[in-house]
Amino acid sequence: MTNMPVAITVSGRERALLRAVVAGRCQFRGGCEPVLLVDGLACADSWVARRLVDLGLVAAPDARVPVQPATATEAGRTLLTTV
Repeated sequence: MTNMPVAITVSGRERALLRAVVAGRCQFRGGCEPVLLVDGLACADSWVARRLVDLGLVAAPDARVPVQPATATEAGRTLLTTV
C-alpha cells in the first residue's frame, strides 16, 4: 500500500484564519480548551480554530503555556500556496 496524499478542503473562513496565523497575528491562550486569539481578541469561531489544529494545518498548542504564538505547520503553509 502506498501513502497517497489526502486532499484537504477548507472553507474561505478557514483559509482566512490560516492566513492570519501565517502572518503572525494569532496566539493561543492555554488551558483545557485553548482559545485562539487574533490580533489580541478571542476568535469568535472556535470550531474553525479547532478544525485547523485537527487537520494538522496549525500546530497544537501546549495547554500548560499561558500564551503562545500560533504556528502553521508545513501542510498549512503549503495549502495556502495552492489554489
